[in-house]
Amino acid sequence: MNEQRNMILAIALSALVLIGWTFLSERFFPTTNPASTKIVKGKTVAMAKPGELPAAQAPVVFRDRALVLRETPRIAIETPRLQGSLNLKGARIDDLVLPAYRETIAKNSPPIRLLSPSGAPDAYFGGFGWTGQGLALPGPDTVWTASAPKLSPGRPVTLSWDNGSGQRFEITITVDDHYLFSTSQKVINSGAGPVSVRPYQLVSRTGVSKDPSTWTMHTGPIAVFNDSADYGTNFKDLDKDGQKLATTTGGWLGFGDKYWLTAVIPDQQHSVDAAFRHGSGKVYQADFAAQPTIVGPGQTTEYRSRFFAGAKEIKLLERYTDDAGITLFDRAIDWGWFRWFMKPIFYLLDWLFRMIGNFGFTIMCLTLIMRTLMFPIAQRQFASMAAMRVLQPKMKALQDRHKDDKVRLQQEVLNLYKEEKVNPMAGCLPIVIQIPIWYALYKVLMVAIEMRHQPFALWIKDLSAPDPLTPVNLFGFLPFTPPPFLAIGVLPIIVAITMYLQFKLNPQPTDPVQKQMFGIMPWVLMFVMAPFAAGLQLYWATSNLLTILQQRWLYSRYPAMKAAADLK
Repeated sequence: MNEQRNMILAIALSALVLIGWTFLSERFFPTTNPASTKIVKGKTVAMAKPGELPAAQAPVVFRDRALVLRETPRIAIETPRLQGSLNLKGARIDDLVLPAYRETIAKNSPPIRLLSPSGAPDAYFGGFGWTGQGLALPGPDTVWTASAPKLSPGRPVTLSWDNGSGQRFEITITVDDHYLFSTSQKVINSGAGPVSVRPYQLVSRTGVSKDPSTWTMHTGPIAVFNDSADYGTNFKDLDKDGQKLATTTGGWLGFGDKYWLTAVIPDQQHSVDAAFRHGSGKVYQADFAAQPTIVGPGQTTEYRSRFFAGAKEIKLLERYTDDAGITLFDRAIDWGWFRWFMKPIFYLLDWLFRMIGNFGFTIMCLTLIMRTLMFPIAQRQFASMAAMRVLQPKMKALQDRHKDDKVRLQQEVLNLYKEEKVNPMAGCLPIVIQIPIWYALYKVLMVAIEMRHQPFALWIKDLSAPDPLTPVNLFGFLPFTPPPFLAIGVLPIIVAITMYLQFKLNPQPTDPVQKQMFGIMPWVLMFVMAPFAAGLQLYWATSNLLTILQQRWLYSRYPAMKAAADLK
């Protein structure tokens, strides 16, 4: 009866872990990437007040993007990392794709589209302008004159517009070899009297991020205000509160996805008023406005700022932080509290990848390095395990002697540990140490675009996505795609098998419930690991294999431990 009760309890606890993990993982631990390969048949805002910034408004009807792009005059944008166009109507950067990045790993996959014009689906654009008093100002319907037909690195473009009342407006835009635009907004006053102007810059987005925002990874509105990164604002907050205002010197603000960022960056030396706003429908806006300037007759005022639209490449963001002086721009990547630990893991992985050339083997090499560093701890662990095995007969005798007195049994076991100088928790230390390494690798695979779509071998074409090869549908021969909970790939199965073998080599717990739980745990973890990135599963499986090899080698150094294992 006791054995049946223990088995039922073990199964119930395992089911609770599976159900609870499904809920928690969806809420707190999103999968790194959706599956990018499919095995088929076995083959591989309260709005801005009048006179202030323009309100973000949603168009009533969305139309085909290509049609919308043809409706307005444009100049081309061409850089090694960006392709698209600048809309001369409204002075908007509203058409950008990233040719270096594809939506999926398929050969015919289109490049990532970041920005789209207003009126098209998923409208997303950056704009420039002024507010002011006593003068006619350019607006969203203003058609600007361009000094050149194309914007590219080393070839800036100046947009100009004359209001016919003595004021001339100019926006000079330059772009580097990556994703950073630099802007100069000038007002030249040739009128008879002074005017007051206030330059602004905005990024408008229709719809929320398709990437989940959780406590492990923030997506959506993101900013640095007064030397502090703000990950606390999300789209739901703006839906409820309408807007969030801040006055800051330095910093930036915009919208971030898992891998992409669009941000407006004011002059880092002067104070600006910044805001996140929610417009009608699902339209969101991030903007800043510089302080008002009085421009006298015959005078010119100029305001310099920047605009970023591109991929969140770690080293590039750090370069913009250090060399371009953009305050905490590298915080566009939400590393979390353990940034100090996770970034070295990334740099080690990046260095190994440049040496090896295959990210799967890079992860395996990282695992070997970590296991080597922990080898002294493993030796102490196995020494403790050897002593535990020697104590098994004595433990059994105590259990037989005090089987009806659980309190006395626990006390006698503690006394035995003390007399023999054995620490039963010593075997847990390597597992505890591996937890931050495992989490750091999880974060790197989740947020580092450098790891996106990296292949390994055979059917593993994307290590940042779950293993797509699953026996649940006979490796693609059955015509259905199982849900993520049941899509157990080959790598999670290998993780479970290697963990089971590892547990079999460990000293068996004396408590029957614990013994049954250890027997079931590898197969529970098989389900838990299935939605995670294949790279993470590869790390775990490699670590388990190395642990088994360590155990076999250390058995040769501890004969008593081996003898006890043979008697098991």
